[in-house]
Amino acid sequence: MVILAVVVFGFLLRPQREVFYLRTKVSVPDPGYFAMEHDRIAVRVELARLWLLFVPTFAAVGFLLITFARGTTWHFSLWNSPPVEKYVDIGGPYPIFLFCRILVALVIGLLSTWLSERWVIRDAEACNADSISAMAGRILYSFKNRSGEYYGGEGFPCAPMRSRQLATIVLYNVSKPQLNKLSMCCLFHRLVVIGRGVTDLDEATVIAHSPAAAASQPL
Repeated sequence: MVILAVVVFGFLLRPQREVFYLRTKVSVPDPGYFAMEHDRIAVRVELARLWLLFVPTFAAVGFLLITFARGTTWHFSLWNSPPVEKYVDIGGPYPIFLFCRILVALVIGLLSTWLSERWVIRDAEACNADSISAMAGRILYSFKNRSGEYYGGEGFPCAPMRSRQLATIVLYNVSKPQLNKLSMCCLFHRLVVIGRGVTDLDEATVIAHSPAAAASQPL
């Protein structure tokens, strides 16, 4: 019940914003010179890899239900039944206990990752990371929030990113920027580009530079 409650609570933490507009810059590798490619993109946050959340969770619940149906919860007599002993050499109770500890640790890790990501995205803002470095399999990064304050974070890359623009985007909580996630380190969420190539001149700038606006100004 606790496991299911945590999963449902994560779904109830709906993000206030699902679409973010931001400028990006990516270095263009070309022999002979160094250039930066600037762009404006609109990205949307989507759920991803939810099977990682449900499969181990329901496997753990099913395992506990089966052992409880056999009259015990923590003494795993299920593994000592004749069908299992006939085809599986368990080598004593220690491998069973080790397997259960690994299963519990896996479920706890997935649930904590699920809640942390949902809590960050609940009231999030997006920006580009100022610096990214790899150390012992971890990704260390720093960014600047909309108030101009610098923050940092770390995480493990979860999936390869096809777009370099999306890989360096940081999602941080507006009220607590210490709670942040790099897009390539998000396990249950991914960023999808839904628009790009927005001109640097917004509508107000275009109106200000239009011939009609210039003619209406007094001499």
